[in-house]
Amino acid sequence: MNGRIGGDLVPERRGRCRAHRGGHGDDVMELLLSLRIALRALRVNKLRSSLTMLGIIIGIAAVIVMVAIGSAANQLLAEQIASLGSNIIRVNPGSTVSGGLRAGAGTIPSLTFDDVNAIRAECPSVALVAPMVRRSAQVVGGNMNWSTMIEGITPELLMIRDWTVVSGRGLSQSDVDGTKKLCLMGQTVAEMLFGDEDPVGHVIRVNRVPVTVVGLMERKGQSPGGADQDDVIFIPITTVIRKIIGSSFPNSVGAIVVQAKSQEVLAQAEEEVTALLDQRHRVGPTKDRDFFIRNVSEALAVSKQSAETMATLLGTVAIISLIVGGIGIMNIMLVSVSERTREIGIRMAIGAKQRDILSQFLTEAVLLTLLGGLVGILLGIVLAAGVSRFLQWPTLISSQAIALAFLFSAGVGVFFGFYPATKAARLDPIEALRYE
Repeated sequence: MNGRIGGDLVPERRGRCRAHRGGHGDDVMELLLSLRIALRALRVNKLRSSLTMLGIIIGIAAVIVMVAIGSAANQLLAEQIASLGSNIIRVNPGSTVSGGLRAGAGTIPSLTFDDVNAIRAECPSVALVAPMVRRSAQVVGGNMNWSTMIEGITPELLMIRDWTVVSGRGLSQSDVDGTKKLCLMGQTVAEMLFGDEDPVGHVIRVNRVPVTVVGLMERKGQSPGGADQDDVIFIPITTVIRKIIGSSFPNSVGAIVVQAKSQEVLAQAEEEVTALLDQRHRVGPTKDRDFFIRNVSEALAVSKQSAETMATLLGTVAIISLIVGGIGIMNIMLVSVSERTREIGIRMAIGAKQRDILSQFLTEAVLLTLLGGLVGILLGIVLAAGVSRFLQWPTLISSQAIALAFLFSAGVGVFFGFYPATKAARLDPIEALRYE
């Protein structure tokens, strides 16, 4: 004969043959029985169970979305950092002083091709050196025009930035030595001037100077600062200085980009370049430097660390919401123990042991969090897709994040369900039977 107590069926032979229990099959049967009782208990109080799971659902969904946003931000920043090259030092010209007023950086042409050659010859930790000049210009191609940046470079700059040509050819040292009027075009400029057509072979006008497009660069995307790296045209530096901008200082350069041989010798390379330029520019105790050096790798590392910190903060907020959901489950389970005290007493009276009661209530708590976790994972995936589509924020959902969220939800169930389950298991059977 079976009796229904508190909505659960209590088998009358629950305590029979305890002496023969102990095999693996019996443990599986006990687990299945606990699951069946837990499911029945949840079905009896559907609304309360749903509201209890709501905290876990929101917490897991928040974890999925926050981790997806943080992971995408870190991946995007890593790609942007890689697009700029590695182990890079940038030397910029200094500023002028007139009447006690200091002008902005780059207002004095203090860097020269001789400095470039000296760095290349006398700094053993340096792998590549590339001078450059950067200006904005109006570019005309066919019946279209576009305002963009032109960079006067040498072939070493593209090697430092690991930037390849997808159509046509690259620049050579003979192009620089011969002051040839040709260029490499970025993807954005090519789209603005020629649409889907390959620009290689076309002649464009840069500040009214005809220049032949000999190569189309691969797409680089945004820089860490948000600038479009593909909105650029590369021209031999000698051509830019002598024929396009007509500089009054033909031996000067706008900046010098230096690549160290490895990350380990980056600081040493910076010291070598600084000491060499101090010597060449006669910088002493009473004279300020007419140049300044920026370690691009260090600046990018700070940006990456900031992004990782933000991702950690977002994840922490999401985990806190999940813990709050776990506290809600503990409260509901304590209420459930109070409501079913008499049922617990009857079960113990007919042979149930403490571990059976503990298993039942712990199973209910874990089942609540797992069901909430599954719904939360689905909701998190949907919300992450919505954030990416409607808010235009990149998101990256990883299987590891989903697995961790699911395991974390199970851990929350065990952690916050253990106290109510232990309280139920330690009830005195006689006092429990007297409970009204």
